[in-house]
Amino acid sequence: MKRIVILGAGTAGTITANKLAQELDLSEWKITIVDQSELHYYQPGFLFIPFGIYGRNDVVRARRDYLPRDVELIVSEIELIEADKNQVKIKKDGRILSYDFLVIATGSRVVPEETPGLAEHEWRRSIFDFYTVDGALALQKYLRTWQGGRVVLNVAEMPIKCPVAPLEFLFLADWFFHEHGIRDRVELTLATPLPGAFTKPRASRLLGDMLDEKGISVVPEFNIMEVDPDGKKISSYDGVEIDYDLLISVPVNMGDTLIGRSGLGDELNFVPTEKHTLKARDFDNIFVLGDATNLPSSKAGSVAHFQGDVFIENFMRYVDGLPLQETFDGHANCYIESGFGKGFLIDFNYDVEPLPGKFPLPGVGPFSLLQESRMNHWGKMLFRWMYWNLLLKGKPLPITAQLQMAGKWN
Repeated sequence: MKRIVILGAGTAGTITANKLAQELDLSEWKITIVDQSELHYYQPGFLFIPFGIYGRNDVVRARRDYLPRDVELIVSEIELIEADKNQVKIKKDGRILSYDFLVIATGSRVVPEETPGLAEHEWRRSIFDFYTVDGALALQKYLRTWQGGRVVLNVAEMPIKCPVAPLEFLFLADWFFHEHGIRDRVELTLATPLPGAFTKPRASRLLGDMLDEKGISVVPEFNIMEVDPDGKKISSYDGVEIDYDLLISVPVNMGDTLIGRSGLGDELNFVPTEKHTLKARDFDNIFVLGDATNLPSSKAGSVAHFQGDVFIENFMRYVDGLPLQETFDGHANCYIESGFGKGFLIDFNYDVEPLPGKFPLPGVGPFSLLQESRMNHWGKMLFRWMYWNLLLKGKPLPITAQLQMAGKWN
């Protein structure tokens, strides 16, 4: 019997396990998935928690409920990948899992300790994050009684999970403080290492204009050196200082420490991955999906979905002795909540930046690209249901894995 081991049961790992179980003859293949937690989190939902739109129960489920019965789930810390021996050491019972093929889907994590002063005594007192469920819940509690001041949202370093999330947070904060009647007592500032609001020029201009219209200031090319929690200020390497009353941090994002321990990662513990095949660059029987890759695609759930579609088709060829096809194009599709019941939608890949048009049906939509609309807001809110009921379970969605140019225009 051939063995596939999947490390990580987040979005990418769960989608992959479901698709493999649908395609492989399970009398000839054994699929094992390993994760240290029994709980699965809907990470896009963390954004809504600080503003009271979602609660904890909206974003957490049991992992086992989203995996096929024939897939073995092991809840354990993973100690080491020994790629030269085709095996994985896990902490539970000191077990060693041998594999014919390995899928690394260990994701990424926030590491506040990488920035001096960030994880010290003011963490979650006047300094908060929303990239973890605990951070988002703590911020929700804090905002209930906060009476105003200067809010600074700082992105420590790229890449990060969901590059549009910091902008969405600021758009929602603008709406939230308007709703609570204190917007005139709140100053909102984005301090980012990017030269503008976003990584893609056309979308960056549009979103930058939106920030300006909402009275949200941007400090570009701000590369944070340290946080002074006592003085309530952040400093950059070139001497720029920004004072805050409330700091919302998007800390440095890194891959799992397992990747570093196993000698498989770059300086941020992301796995070097072939750009179009998703195979690990140095190993012919290891594939890397989701946030664990070092690819220049967005670290987002939509990317994990498209990678899953590409991977399963390619993998079925590969095990039959056929060469891998270079079919992953970096496709990402992101709803951007802009507040007041409206949103944007962007659709892009490695080579094509977001363009205006209609999605998913050319000329019909119902969603508009690069245009604010109420329909896009409802697309964002509907996605949570789709995530739990369709996407995680590997069910087909009416969206192609490769970017389609039909329905778009320059």
